[in-house]
Amino acid sequence: MKIVVVGGGGREHALTWKLSQSNLVTRLFVAPGNAGTREVAENLPVSDTDVQGIVAAAGRLHADLVVVGPEVPLSLGLVDALRHAGIPAFGPTKSAAQLESSKSFAHELMDRHGIAAAASRTFTSLADAVDFVDSLVPPIVVKADGLAAGKGSILASSVAQAHAALRDMLEKRVFGEAGERVVIEEYLRGQEVSLLAFTDGSSIAPMVPACDYKRAHDNDEGPNTGGMGCYSPPGFFDGAMVEKATREVLAPTVNAIRQEGLDFRGVIYAGLMVNGDDIRVLEFNARFGDPETQIVLPLLQSDLARILSDCAEGQLDPSSVTWMPGSSVGVVLASGGYPGSYEKGKVITGLDKMPEDVAVFHAGTAVRDGQVVTNGGRVMSVVATGSTMAEARERVYAALPRISFEGMTYRTDIALREVG
Repeated sequence: MKIVVVGGGGREHALTWKLSQSNLVTRLFVAPGNAGTREVAENLPVSDTDVQGIVAAAGRLHADLVVVGPEVPLSLGLVDALRHAGIPAFGPTKSAAQLESSKSFAHELMDRHGIAAAASRTFTSLADAVDFVDSLVPPIVVKADGLAAGKGSILASSVAQAHAALRDMLEKRVFGEAGERVVIEEYLRGQEVSLLAFTDGSSIAPMVPACDYKRAHDNDEGPNTGGMGCYSPPGFFDGAMVEKATREVLAPTVNAIRQEGLDFRGVIYAGLMVNGDDIRVLEFNARFGDPETQIVLPLLQSDLARILSDCAEGQLDPSSVTWMPGSSVGVVLASGGYPGSYEKGKVITGLDKMPEDVAVFHAGTAVRDGQVVTNGGRVMSVVATGSTMAEARERVYAALPRISFEGMTYRTDIALREVG
């Protein structure tokens, strides 16, 4: 099987790493990839947003499957174009990917089908949005309706902060088209968990649950990021809770998408708020999460290539998806200044000194003059597994000092709440 993975981040490195372990895979390509993916696959000089370029490359390579990693190519209709060209693809079509690319679409879908979520209102008028905010008691959640690279959700602790967020989105257009519509949501209290699942549009196979850390600094301080670390599985979300969330959220959502005539063959990702036995949806993503993928896939026992291919063909057997016992912890190494301005091109050392039982998934990296250098805000994820959370956490943090680049920063408290 020839497989093309679309994307160039840590998620795609983790996917290619896992796919490279499959006996079904004969050749593996990544478009465009990074300095890490070239170790397990062949990088293609095609941007992940170049829909026609990816279709042409996949056709030229006679690809048996294209796996779409990031959300933007999905929102651009890459899966539609691939299937039109007769190329099997893992990922939802453009219309189905609205589950992520439009928060108002997702809320309206959940409302129609009785799926528990935060109460919300959608606005395009700044004046109307401000009037509504004035009627609320903080904290207030303000979200850009469209894709904003994980940075379009603002938790305002005061009405004034909510007003500022609304002006940024609707007046100053800091998120461009993504902020032309805003969704104002009820603030939910509880513990957050990410539950991803494979689906062929009908059957569902949930993955192990995970908890990620969005804030840049320890103790959940600092600005929001794309994710600074992750662990799996959280102690408060056991197998019974996974079954409950699958029954109350994932299955109804997949059924709703199918009933409305949309084609969703890929990963459905539910960001959930858990308060006791109450589970409500915070958001949906329409693809593998980042950094969740990096810590979930090392626990996957089944053949990933078979699962993805079966999903694309509409033949997923949930009983064939099995997981290893134990825990996984991942820590993101970031450039100094991230998520604000940061410098690129810093030489990374120590990658050849990492223990064999610790994985390094490249995200913002490149090769320059034969050296691996930084090329983004989130540079890489370092991941370790263990029979217990404490063991996995100890392994990953013991390995981190071996890697070095100027300005390197990371959180020191990933998974600490599970072992403290």
